[in-house]
Amino acid sequence: MATTLPRHDIADLGLAAEGERRIAWAEREMPVLRTIRERFASDRPLAGLRIAACLHVTTETSNLVRTLQTGGADVVLCASNPLSTQDDAAAALVAGSDAGGPGIAVHARRGEDRDTYYEHIDAALDHLPHITMDDGADLVSRLHTTRAGQLRDIRGGTEETTTGVIRLRAMAADKALRYPIVAVNEAQTKHLFDNRYGTGQSTVDAIMRATNILLAGRKAVVAGYGWVGRGIASRLRGMGAHVAVIEVNPVRGLEALMDGFTVMTAAEAAPWGELFVTATGNVNVFREEHFRAMRDGAIMANSGHFDSEIHIPALRKLAAGCEREVRENVHEFEFDGKRLELIAEGRLVNLGAAEGHPAAVMDMSFANQALAVEWLVKNAESLVPQVYTVPAEIDGEVARLKLEALGVHLEPMTEEQARYVTSWQEGT
Repeated sequence: MATTLPRHDIADLGLAAEGERRIAWAEREMPVLRTIRERFASDRPLAGLRIAACLHVTTETSNLVRTLQTGGADVVLCASNPLSTQDDAAAALVAGSDAGGPGIAVHARRGEDRDTYYEHIDAALDHLPHITMDDGADLVSRLHTTRAGQLRDIRGGTEETTTGVIRLRAMAADKALRYPIVAVNEAQTKHLFDNRYGTGQSTVDAIMRATNILLAGRKAVVAGYGWVGRGIASRLRGMGAHVAVIEVNPVRGLEALMDGFTVMTAAEAAPWGELFVTATGNVNVFREEHFRAMRDGAIMANSGHFDSEIHIPALRKLAAGCEREVRENVHEFEFDGKRLELIAEGRLVNLGAAEGHPAAVMDMSFANQALAVEWLVKNAESLVPQVYTVPAEIDGEVARLKLEALGVHLEPMTEEQARYVTSWQEGT
């Protein structure tokens, strides 16, 4: 444990040893980030940089912030969701690594209320960061609305998730965005793997942990067929569920249909389904008219970033006080002679009722984060306030390092093949 602890607000420092064990376990599955950390240790590309990170405080995130610290950055971390903090990981970060690494300032407690959540965001911004790292754009929003005086010192930021990118693109379109942001979520080595395989597996894992239901033969409804929805639908089908998809986008709806899923409206799905999972990044996907149509015992969960996809105020109004916790992380609402079940208070279910994504996919996502911060530092003077995609060379490097770590070799092109694909003279 570090002799001098950084400023912090966590649940229990006594959990540090368990957190350190779990962080080390996650690190085994994160060879790409480990390779980047080794280079950062010698190059120190982030020396003198202050970073405020608003991310899910997990064992995987712990490995990311330690990588940034190894690169020379002074990092403070707060939670991007009130239910996603792993208190033992937070304690381990504050205490410092077993190898004698200094502690990292953390402001996060699992289950914190809304006021504490924003107090922790303000504590992270009190660090006077040069770089922000977001999962949902709450740091960026706070800076632009209540702490605009700090914006002149911000060089850039990164955004981890789809919902945050949507918010930031809206800000950019309104010309409200005041500094450049790299949309890490848009990297192929992020959304094709983290969103699809990571969220798909961890969402199903959370539902099973919370409810212990049998998925085989069950009628499941997935709202949204972006990369997250694709992953959830695929894994539910793999467990034997009958899966229907709700979509507003005609191309995605057609894709879901041709992928073998039934496509329905929410009104059609409500009386049909037994399990409902939202993954849209929008609000009030399931609301009063759908709750009234759902069958007794229907289960609902949300895999979108915010707890607004299921209209919980309407559910509470219908139940009129007939609400109780029936299992850990499962609340039951009773009205009209039936019961509806809600997992993890409608918050991000894979972190509210389970451990989040497997470390192997977060390895690529957080490799993109670390390299995006390095890219921002190198290019800050030439960047303007807009949302940038991850440079192709970073995306390719992350994929190359992952394949290398897995012992997979790609087929090299012959000189003839390389010449053919870069010329126009040869045809049929």
